[in-house]
Amino acid sequence: MNDMQIGQPLQLYWLWAILACALLGIYAAVRNRRALRRFAQPYDLAKRLVDMNLSRVGIASFLTLASMVMLVIALVDIRWGKVWREVPQKGIEVMFVLDVSRSMLAEDVSPNRLQRAKQQISDAIDEMQGDRVGLILFSGEVRQKIPLTNHYEDFRQRLRNVGPEDVARGGSRLGDAIRVATGAFLDKTPDHKAIVIFTDGEDMESEPVAAARTAKKQHGIRIFCIGLGDPDTGARVPDRTRGRFVKHEGVEVVSRLNASILRQVADASDGAYIPAETKQVDMAQVYHGYISRVEQGEFATARINSYEARFQWFLGPAILLLVLEQWLAGRTTSGAVKNSDSAADDKQNRDKPSRPVTRITEESHIAKEKIGSERELSEQTA
Repeated sequence: MNDMQIGQPLQLYWLWAILACALLGIYAAVRNRRALRRFAQPYDLAKRLVDMNLSRVGIASFLTLASMVMLVIALVDIRWGKVWREVPQKGIEVMFVLDVSRSMLAEDVSPNRLQRAKQQISDAIDEMQGDRVGLILFSGEVRQKIPLTNHYEDFRQRLRNVGPEDVARGGSRLGDAIRVATGAFLDKTPDHKAIVIFTDGEDMESEPVAAARTAKKQHGIRIFCIGLGDPDTGARVPDRTRGRFVKHEGVEVVSRLNASILRQVADASDGAYIPAETKQVDMAQVYHGYISRVEQGEFATARINSYEARFQWFLGPAILLLVLEQWLAGRTTSGAVKNSDSAADDKQNRDKPSRPVTRITEESHIAKEKIGSERELSEQTA
């Protein structure tokens, strides 16, 4: 399996549908057979046709099921055999900045703010083609978790496991996160860069607006802020270690979305603020409506060692099996019609009324008596 890659493993679930179709076909055939044996007469046309074409029907059904299995394997997108390709790179560099402070565990967003943010990042990556992506984590300190890359699947796998434990110090220093993200871009030329921040907007006086203004002025970086959380009611902050909620001076801490600071950061960098709050946000629309409009740049050509797609090895036989099944079905139908006509002629011959033998005998006897009478009359006359 190390030399093989499966692109769409979920497509294998279609095999259950094929199995259900096969079982249903067998059940219907058995029921039909029993019904014919129970009600049909020996000379019944329907039974003769079934007995005559049973093997062909079975072969046609097998060919159909085999073709469906081949189509499912083609959909699974099995790949093997690696090849080197030169891939021109064009797009933008996007640095995702994710708040992993304890306030992001608040559950006013289902299942919580942090999990919703991670899902939104993954949804945004689904829309990307050729863009480079990186990940910065922050709370009381900042850590670059993933450098800029275009290996999206590796990015997703590492994103799934991030949490508050990845950053040692608690708090929320949004300004420091913007500064670290600004210095993490590979290309130092201006433009074709974007920072996308997922946070509830809490900040410990780290001057995020000034950091955003510098990022735009000196590096041409636009910042897009996605605010998570209820701005009015807010929610309590869970304490994972103690199994209850965080308290400050004996009072449970309630975290609310601070949209004001996020709007200022977006405005200072000619970006945009997206108020996700507690709602589901269509990240495809956010990406195409905001992020992808950043001017694209030309990247160095990448040499990628990727698996070769082999779906055509299964798609071709699937089509051939379908063609063979249609040809066999045509022959079965023509044979059935021919047998039907022959059987109808036989039945018509059987049902045709025949002239009774007794009546022929009586007519012969009457004719003989008539001939005899005529002879006697001629003799008497003579």
